[in-house]
Amino acid sequence: MTAPPLVRRLVAEALGTALLVAIVVGSGIAAQRLSPDDVGLQLLENSTATVLGLTVLILMLGPVSGAHFNPVVSAADWLLGRRSGTGLPGAEVPACAAAQTLGGVVGAILANLMFDLDAVSVATTDRTGAHLLLAEVVATAGLVALVFALARTGRGALAAPAVGAYIGAAYWFTASTSFANPAVTIGRMFSDTFAGIDPGSVPGFVAAQVVGAGVGLALVRYLYPDVATTADSADDVVLPHHDRSTP
Repeated sequence: MTAPPLVRRLVAEALGTALLVAIVVGSGIAAQRLSPDDVGLQLLENSTATVLGLTVLILMLGPVSGAHFNPVVSAADWLLGRRSGTGLPGAEVPACAAAQTLGGVVGAILANLMFDLDAVSVATTDRTGAHLLLAEVVATAGLVALVFALARTGRGALAAPAVGAYIGAAYWFTASTSFANPAVTIGRMFSDTFAGIDPGSVPGFVAAQVVGAGVGLALVRYLYPDVATTADSADDVVLPHHDRSTP
C-alpha cells in the first residue's frame, strides 16, 4: 500500500493532535464547571472523554498518517524502522513534530474559544517535582512500549482501544496524570484551566518524556527482538504494511 503524500499526512497529524488537545482541555474545563467541588470527579470526567476521543481519533486518522499525534512516537517509529526501511523516514520526523506541536497549540486555543475564554491564557498550574517527572517517564515508556509491541506482533487492530485504555488508566496511576506527549504538553501551556501546565514546568516534562521514550524503545527491542521485520512502523498499528519509498 502506497503512503499518502507527506502534506496530507502532516495535515492529519496536526488535525489529530489539535483535536486531542481540544478534547483534553475542553473536557477539563467542562469538568471544572460541572463538578466544581470534586477534583476526583473532574479527573474522572476528563479521563473518560480523553479515552473515548483518542480512540476515535486513531480510528479516523490512522489510515492517513498512522495517528502518532506525538513527536516521541514519530521519532521512535523512525528509530525502530530505520534499518529495515519500514519506519517513518528520518527527514520527515522534524516536520511531523512541528505539525503535531502546532496542532497542540491550536487545539488549546480552540478549547478556550469553545468555552468562551480568552483565546490564549498562559497556564499557571505548577507541575514541578521529581515524582511528577518520574511519572512522565513511566507514562511515556508504557505508551511507546504498547504502540510498538502491538505493531511488532501483528495486533494492530487493537491499537485504538488499547492506546485509549492505557492513557485513561495512566491518568489515574501516574502522579502527573500522564501527559506522555511533548506536543500535548506544549499545547496545554496555552490554557490556564484544569488541564494546563505552566511554562516553567514544560521543559522538565518534555525531557522526562524523551527519557521515557528511550526506556520504551529499549523494552521493545529486548522483549521483541525476533519480530523486527513483522511491523516496524507505528503506522502498521492501524495500517497494513506499506512502501515508504513513495511520498
